[in-house]
Amino acid sequence: MSVLAEIGGSVNVIGYGLAAIGPGIGVALVFASYIQSSARQPESAGFNRTWLILGFALVEALALFGLVLAFALGG
Repeated sequence: MSVLAEIGGSVNVIGYGLAAIGPGIGVALVFASYIQSSARQPESAGFNRTWLILGFALVEALALFGLVLAFALGG
């Protein structure tokens, strides 16, 4: 019997790829909410931009933590 496909390398890379889906969706939701709130009340766009940057930074930090853990556990 011959092997048709083989997964080589570290399984941590696959785990990080799956873990990156969550922050990707989170960033999309943060920006979609900002666009929607700015469209409804344009005068509050400056105030909402602060929350946009904060939300983006927090969600993106989750992806960076996942990347660091993928390298740390990959050893």
